[in-house]
Amino acid sequence: MRNDGRESKGTDSSLAPRETEITAELSGHRLDYVISRELGISRSYAQKLIRDGLVGPLGGVNGGWVKPSLKARIGERYAVTVPPPEKLELEPEDIGFGVVYSDEDIIVVDKPAGLVVHPSPGHYSGTLVHGLLYRFPEFGNIKGVMRPGIVHRLDAATSGLMVVARGGFALEKLYGEFKSRRVEKTYLLLCHGIPKEPKARIDAPIGRDADGRRMTVRADGRNAVTDYEVLWSRGEYSLCRCVIHTGRTHQIRVHMKAAGHPLVGDTLYAAPKKSSLPENRVFLHSWKLSFAHPRDGRKVSFRSFMPGDLRDFLSGILSGPRATCRP
Repeated sequence: MRNDGRESKGTDSSLAPRETEITAELSGHRLDYVISRELGISRSYAQKLIRDGLVGPLGGVNGGWVKPSLKARIGERYAVTVPPPEKLELEPEDIGFGVVYSDEDIIVVDKPAGLVVHPSPGHYSGTLVHGLLYRFPEFGNIKGVMRPGIVHRLDAATSGLMVVARGGFALEKLYGEFKSRRVEKTYLLLCHGIPKEPKARIDAPIGRDADGRRMTVRADGRNAVTDYEVLWSRGEYSLCRCVIHTGRTHQIRVHMKAAGHPLVGDTLYAAPKKSSLPENRVFLHSWKLSFAHPRDGRKVSFRSFMPGDLRDFLSGILSGPRATCRP
């Protein structure tokens, strides 16, 4: 298949292309989104297929040339060739993490703080993905994506619940749930200071700061919405329950910092303060997770108990003056 006048890269002529026709529902969306939704693959993998010349228009659409940002129109047809899954260059490793639930479609993980979710520069081994491949050998065979089954993630410094897809069917369904913001994600956090409003919504866009090292609230950022509620306050600390309606990088940490109440242990977004928490540990825990099961749509809910290091820190605070409790 030729796309933009160049020879297609990586095309296997023995593979039959899949044809996709743009419906009214998909019309107006970017082509990479359409391909990811129709084939149940990640958006980044769909972009790779397009750039590698493996997505071609049929019937003279768009002059025979496409790019990921192209807006698809109703009635247009595209042929997509998906190469066989590439062998992942990852060695399974026996990594410590909890499994709250698993079935043929999903794995609900209780991630400890300090564990990186997926391989990245500086973290080529010892990640959650390596551990999942060890415990669930079939986990790596999902359409050749680099981060198989990972539909969302937690920072290394954060503990708690994550859901992981075990196959392409669940991957597609879970992507849809997260994209439509139907997944309910509740966190527990401890911040510095006492917020003026005991219960509030922070609706502030987030983007990268000038040096690119951190995220920050900025007018040209991506939409981000966080609800928080103060459970109790004591001294210079407040324990909060937090629900996020979007999934921006470092969203809770950035929003609480912008509100003047950075999280305990967060040296990236606040000046270092003396703390008994382990180094690179932020007081942030993914406490509850609810979503529609990809197989039958029933709502499933999970909860993770606060880990020992955070409980011990709270015990030290509660041994001081009486807390101010919020209803």
